[in-house]
Amino acid sequence: MCGRFSAATQPSLLAERFRAEPLGVEGHQPSWNVAPTSDVLVVTASGDGARRLRELRWGLVPKWAKDPSTGNKMINLRAETTRSKPTFTRLLARQRCIIPIDGFYEWQDMGKGHRKQPIYITAREPQPLALAGLWENWHDRSAADAGDRQEAGGGLWTCTILTTTPNTLLASVHNRMPVILPPDTWDTWLDPANTDTDALGALLVPAPDDLLACWPVDPAVGNPRNNRPELLRPLEGHQPRTVDRS
Repeated sequence: MCGRFSAATQPSLLAERFRAEPLGVEGHQPSWNVAPTSDVLVVTASGDGARRLRELRWGLVPKWAKDPSTGNKMINLRAETTRSKPTFTRLLARQRCIIPIDGFYEWQDMGKGHRKQPIYITAREPQPLALAGLWENWHDRSAADAGDRQEAGGGLWTCTILTTTPNTLLASVHNRMPVILPPDTWDTWLDPANTDTDALGALLVPAPDDLLACWPVDPAVGNPRNNRPELLRPLEGHQPRTVDRS
């Protein structure tokens, strides 16, 4: 899974990189320890194909959910699930997004008697990673049933990160990794006219082995109240681990 990540790149730079119009994100603050239910920057496309950079809450709340707490358990969604359950197949067909991040954390099992070690994973060459995501707009049905009116465009906008099997670098760290979309797939992924779930599902694969680097970091990242750039530094005596294509 992907339960924490860093996202400190300025919204203006993300808007330029993803050719997206920034909407209400001017005050978005950088974070080196993004936790579930946080507001995160997301790239979506409207019906006419125009891209927007906006804030969505991390943790998908499906339309059928009784309350927003459902999103606490849906920060990630297995890529395989998008093809097997109608609810998520619908989202794959029509409600896709890109979640730009600088890097993400996984906790490596160090064996019996040892606490798990947080590992930071990022691109070998400094650049934002484009995670594949899905979005949803949830409305409180109980409020609607009580006669309350909801404004057009309202509701709770949420997102989830799609995960897949790990590549060679991450196989020793965790049994899942987020889907990282290469730039040549962004147009296909965000195209609102593309509803071919088979073709879209084919994009949900592990990242190339030579894309990423990783290293152990301070266990302080386990507390979401700790949020500073120093969290990304390798532990003393450790160098970044990489894998080259064979």
